[in-house]
Amino acid sequence: MLNTNDWLHGATIDYRNDVGIDLVARWNDQSEWTSNRYENECESYAKITLDSISPTTSIHDRGGRPFQGINLASQEYLSLASHPQVKQAALAAINKFGVHSAGSAALMGNTSESIALEQELADFLCLKECTVFSTGWGAGYGCIKTLVRPHDHVVIDILAHACLQEATKDSTSNIHYFRHLSTTDIEAKLKRIRAKEPKAGILVVTETVFSMDSDVPDIVAIQALCKQYNATMFLDIAHDLGAIGESGHGHLGIQDMLGKVDIVMGSFSKAFASNGGFVACNNPALKIALRYNCGPLTFTNAITPIAASIVRECLKIVKSTEGAERRERLLKNSIHLRQGMQTAGFEVLGQPSAIVPVILGSSGLSRLATKHCLRLGGIVNLVEYPAVSKNTCRWRLQVMADHTFEQLDKFVEIAIKARSLAEAEYLELTKS
Repeated sequence: MLNTNDWLHGATIDYRNDVGIDLVARWNDQSEWTSNRYENECESYAKITLDSISPTTSIHDRGGRPFQGINLASQEYLSLASHPQVKQAALAAINKFGVHSAGSAALMGNTSESIALEQELADFLCLKECTVFSTGWGAGYGCIKTLVRPHDHVVIDILAHACLQEATKDSTSNIHYFRHLSTTDIEAKLKRIRAKEPKAGILVVTETVFSMDSDVPDIVAIQALCKQYNATMFLDIAHDLGAIGESGHGHLGIQDMLGKVDIVMGSFSKAFASNGGFVACNNPALKIALRYNCGPLTFTNAITPIAASIVRECLKIVKSTEGAERRERLLKNSIHLRQGMQTAGFEVLGQPSAIVPVILGSSGLSRLATKHCLRLGGIVNLVEYPAVSKNTCRWRLQVMADHTFEQLDKFVEIAIKARSLAEAEYLELTKS
C-alpha cells in the first residue's frame, strides 16, 4: 500500500517486483505508484503531441490533460520535420513505392532509396560501407551483439546509451566500465586486459555528444589507444551528426576524425527527421556480418522507402548552405538558452549542443518543478534516477534551429517561476 506522499519520492526501480507466479501482476505496485504520481500531476511521461513538432506545440498528457507552450521536449534539432522539401520527398516516395518495405534487408526489404541512402551516408562519413537500420536502437544494439562473443571484452563509458549497455550485457560478462570521458581509465583497462589476454577481442564503446550531460570525449586519443592495444573503437554519433560543425560532420569533423574511427553508428531521429539508424565502417565484411547475423536487421523489416527518402532529403539540406545556416542558428540558440538559465541560477551541464541539461536536484523537487513548468507553458522532459544518478534529476532541454530568442527568454521566465512554486510546495509537503 502506498503512503500519502510516495508519489513525491522513490523511483521506478523501487516498485519493481521480480517474484510471484503471475508475471504481469508483478508490475501492479509500479502501476499503482505511477498512477498516484499522475493524480498529483507529477508523472510527466508519455506526452502526446497534437500538431506538428515545432518550437511551440500543443500536447496532452497520457490522461488527456491539455498543455500548450514552448517546446523544448522534442528531438528536432534542425527543424526539418515540416520542411517543404522533406515533406515533398516523403510524398514522392509514397507515390512511387507505397508505404511499406515489406521485408527484411536480408531478403527483399531494401529499396533503391535505402541503398542510395547507404552510399550517400558512407560518402558523407568518408567510410567505405554503411548499413541502414529501421531504428537507431537496433543499429547500436545489433552491431555490438553481432561483434562481441562471450569470451570477448567490452570497455564502455559508464554513461553510454542504454542500447549500447544492454547489448554489452547480453553479449559478454567481460565488461569494463570506465569513468565518464576518462582516456586514462580506458588505457588502464586496456593495459590490464592485454596483460592477461594478449589475443582477446576488445571493443571500446563511447559516444560523441552524451545526451544527459552534453559533453564530448577525446576521439583522437581513444582511437589511438585502440590502435595501440589492438582494440576496436565503436562510436555513437547520434546527437551531433548533421547538427554540429560547419560541414555538419559533428565532432568527427571538429576533431579531424572523419573516416578514421573503426566503427560509427548513429540515429536519424535527432537531425534527420525520421526513425532509423546506421552503422558505418571501412571493412566491407561488417556489412555482410550485419545482414545475415544481426537480429535487429536480419529478422525485422527494413527501413521504409518513405523514411529513407526523408533522410536522403535531410542529408541534402545538411550538406547545403541552408544546412550550415540552420546549424549556426541552432548553436546560437543553445548558447543563448544556456546563458539565460545560468544567469537565472540554474546549473547547466556540458558544452553547447542541441541538448541543454539543467540540474534540478531531488526527485520530489524536480517533479514539482516539471508540473509547474508544464502548467505555465514550458514543454519539457524530466530525466530521473535511475536514468541519472540520485539527486541529479534534470530537464533535458532540446533546442531547435527555428526557436527564437524571444521564445527561449520566455522559457527562462517560466523556469524561474516554476522553480519558485516548486520550492514552496515542496516545503509545504515535507514540513511534517
